[in-house]
Amino acid sequence: MPNRNPKSPLKKPPSWPNLWFKDKTTLKHVVFKMQLDNTNNNNNVSLSPNSKSKQQDFTKTCSTTDLFSLLSDEILLQILSKLPESLRNPNSLVCKRWLFLLGRLVRSVKLLDWNFLQSGRLISRFPNLTDVHLASACINDSEKSSGILLTHRLISIHLDSDFSSGRFVCEQNLLPSVSIDRGLRILAQGCPNLRNLVLISATAEGLSSVAEECPTLQELELHDCTDLSLRGISACRNLQILKLLGAVDGFYSSVISDIGLTILAHGCKRLVKLELSGCEGSYDGMISAIGQCCQMLEELTFYDQQTNIHSQPKKN
Repeated sequence: MPNRNPKSPLKKPPSWPNLWFKDKTTLKHVVFKMQLDNTNNNNNVSLSPNSKSKQQDFTKTCSTTDLFSLLSDEILLQILSKLPESLRNPNSLVCKRWLFLLGRLVRSVKLLDWNFLQSGRLISRFPNLTDVHLASACINDSEKSSGILLTHRLISIHLDSDFSSGRFVCEQNLLPSVSIDRGLRILAQGCPNLRNLVLISATAEGLSSVAEECPTLQELELHDCTDLSLRGISACRNLQILKLLGAVDGFYSSVISDIGLTILAHGCKRLVKLELSGCEGSYDGMISAIGQCCQMLEELTFYDQQTNIHSQPKKN
């Protein structure tokens, strides 16, 4: 006798949308509504929700559509934030949207090219920075022919094959103060939540803009600074950790005296840690002002001091 119950043909494996939403009618309305809102926002084109042709066309391609495009930036950002640090850079190459969203997760940057900051691309690429290291970008070593990296405590620089000047950091290799101040204004306006900053040869004007725009700044490392520069630092009311490098043999020749450190002490009264290298100061001037004004200070460290103050680390 013939088989009255033939085997049904193999069914095509269901697509992901069919697995997630068993109710196809609900999926159709939800997907179309998301497409409608996105189209209205981007192109200002009004579509009718009752347009059956639009629903059918979009539903047919929903299985091949990038489902992440249906998510809002906030939801997708929460998903991307769960990725390990080692996977964020590769995933930023998926598309421009992922590149922008993953940039919002970056908090710390060590800048090598000052033009990247001055052009505004640093802020647009990483709008939520809290820790910025600008010291390397302040030195124009594009013409350095040597691959030797010299490190001296807090300073690192590539050596030139021509050492006729007798200094590792020449004045002509440092960026002009005008360019540094302009970059600091851009950084301060774009990163109001800045907490840690490292830079070289900034003036009082540039540091004042950082103090005004970044009230949460807590840690500052300043190379090649002078008494006038410290006028800008004194406006950082919430500064807790400060490292100053003045005259360092072979690197910098700036002068930090009792005048600048007294101004600093009267402005930054919440300092917890102060580190001074190559400063000129006396006990009656610098130490007295710091001891009277910085009541929260826990650690005071000297390196290469220009007076008879003991050069070993001290705690106040």
